[in-house]
Amino acid sequence: MCWSATADLAAGAGIALVGAAGVVRVTRRRQFRDLPLAALPLLLGAHQIIESAVWRAGGGSGPATLAWAVLALPVLVLWVPLGVLLASPPRARRRLLAPAVVALATAAVLAYGLTAHTVTAEIRGHTVGYVVDLPYPPLIVACYLFATLGSLLLAADPLLRLLGLLTGAGAVGCALLWRLEFVSTWCAVAAVASLVVLVRVRRGPTVPAADSHLPTRKNLPRPR
Repeated sequence: MCWSATADLAAGAGIALVGAAGVVRVTRRRQFRDLPLAALPLLLGAHQIIESAVWRAGGGSGPATLAWAVLALPVLVLWVPLGVLLASPPRARRRLLAPAVVALATAAVLAYGLTAHTVTAEIRGHTVGYVVDLPYPPLIVACYLFATLGSLLLAADPLLRLLGLLTGAGAVGCALLWRLEFVSTWCAVAAVASLVVLVRVRRGPTVPAADSHLPTRKNLPRPR
């Protein structure tokens, strides 16, 4: 992933198809609160397909670059925590409010930055670097990661926590290996890791009894 236009296009198409399968499964089961989360691989797959267009354009500040940045920055930082919040049982939602609130504030700052400044892409060997003028970049990155990774790591479902661990490890690796191309490479890692979502969709949510809104076996009335 992220090594060429062809690699981004092929991987993005495959991940998007998997995401579409998850959306269809959730829709058939009428589990609509799980729909945003199930659609995450579809969103990230489409995101990689858009980046293949950035490759073919040779970078620059064209429509493909702007579309990529919109999905990567304000859309994704909102999509993940709100999707996790909707898909979580009631008792687990209180601890997910903090990432959701941070996501709203971060998305607002990022959206303003994209409207006020031009985002540019630069082909750097086998990666793509994106540049946009934003205030306090370290703080914004910290808030972005807290909103996305934090919501996954605080989720009640163990598969969502696994997704958080995988994308967190990917964030560390990408930051160490590709400092200037961090956003591009990490989004690619997150797209692959998001396939865990399909496993969750096929299996259904699994949460500890303490986080479930359903009565435990001990609380069920005994038959007379």
